[in-house]
Amino acid sequence: MRANTLRSIRGMRDVLPEDAHVWSRLEATLEDTLNSFGYQKIRLPVVEATTLFRRSVGEFTDIVEKEMYSFESRDGESLTLRPEGTAGCVRAALQHGLAFNRVSRLWYRGPMFRYERPQKGRYRQFEQVGVEAIGIPSPALDAELIEMNCAYLQRLGLGDCVRLRLNSLGSADARAAYAAELKAYLQARRTELDEDSQRRLDRNPLRILDSKNDATRKILAEAPKLDTFLDADSERHFEALLGFLDSLDIDYRVDPHLVRGLDYYTRTVFEFETAQLGAQGTVSAGGRYDGLVEALGGRPTPAAGFAVGMDRLVLLCKEVDSIKLGPASPLVYCVAADSLSMGYLMRLTRRMREEMADLRFILDTQGGRMGAQMRRADRAGADWAVIAGDRERQSDRLTLKRMKELGEQETLTYDALVARLSGEPLSVRLGGAGGSD
Repeated sequence: MRANTLRSIRGMRDVLPEDAHVWSRLEATLEDTLNSFGYQKIRLPVVEATTLFRRSVGEFTDIVEKEMYSFESRDGESLTLRPEGTAGCVRAALQHGLAFNRVSRLWYRGPMFRYERPQKGRYRQFEQVGVEAIGIPSPALDAELIEMNCAYLQRLGLGDCVRLRLNSLGSADARAAYAAELKAYLQARRTELDEDSQRRLDRNPLRILDSKNDATRKILAEAPKLDTFLDADSERHFEALLGFLDSLDIDYRVDPHLVRGLDYYTRTVFEFETAQLGAQGTVSAGGRYDGLVEALGGRPTPAAGFAVGMDRLVLLCKEVDSIKLGPASPLVYCVAADSLSMGYLMRLTRRMREEMADLRFILDTQGGRMGAQMRRADRAGADWAVIAGDRERQSDRLTLKRMKELGEQETLTYDALVARLSGEPLSVRLGGAGGSD
């Protein structure tokens, strides 16, 4: 590669064809699972007003303080490439009347953007599938969201290498009371905390509970416990959730140190994590955010959801080799000897694509000598070559050559060729351009 060749931006990478099939399988599995639970797809803009994330995610979160890609539009408005999807989905639900006196079950997919240090499983442009249910206060919804995660993980063959952690943050008031107590406890040990935790202490002390620093975790072991601050309603909600999970035979671990990095979470929070990906082990996470709709200008409305980190899910599938792809469908490479034959072959190739959707067709539009075209067919891994020249055009036929077995070649009517490629007897074909040879 030349020194002045343009490259992708750091932290944003290309998904090459050899990985694209894994992405397609994951996306299809997720979509099928979400549809089976009755959730509907919504498409959301990538750019939102910066105010949306300051009001929802939290003014003093790492995302808002350090990680957002924000810019000023020509008319002076501050805009941001979305760092997460829940705020935009709730904004859309409010704007289009999907959050008033009704239940909305929504899901979306697309890129998110955060300015973070790139590493394995963490990118500055990353893909998420988000699921949001608006208007349901019951812990049965929390259980359904968790069950939905278990369903697609099982379908992907990942059920045995992902574990569920969950916790309750309680009401907004209970969370605030606990944050004040935790801050007082940690303030007396401030100098013993790691640098990130010292920075978080004044503005977002709950985030310290997620610290991976060994010294800080030792201090946290003696810290006040969140569950002692839970209000009675949150305790009943969490106990009911655990009962539903038990009835579904879903394994879980209650982790009193589990919090989420976004300020809008209340009550239930959960994460699905794996030990296969090192520090970036969380593949899906979510919880309840009963105050977010109101914070964005709506009426008090319960809501809950989760987001799947597609990049990490792809890494995990490749790590454990869980995506088992069958053999690729046969490839038919179509070759024209001259420009007149190209028009003739184009028409018939279009018919073949319509009639044999389970096969793949490449029409060689480069042209040139027949030897060069056949070499391209071989490099493409073609199973068959369909050849049209003056002789085939004049007789309204096509030549079919089996690429894997040298020398096997025959000239056929269109119907006979389709029957041969489809592996069916010609007698089952109706209509078309005549009989067989």
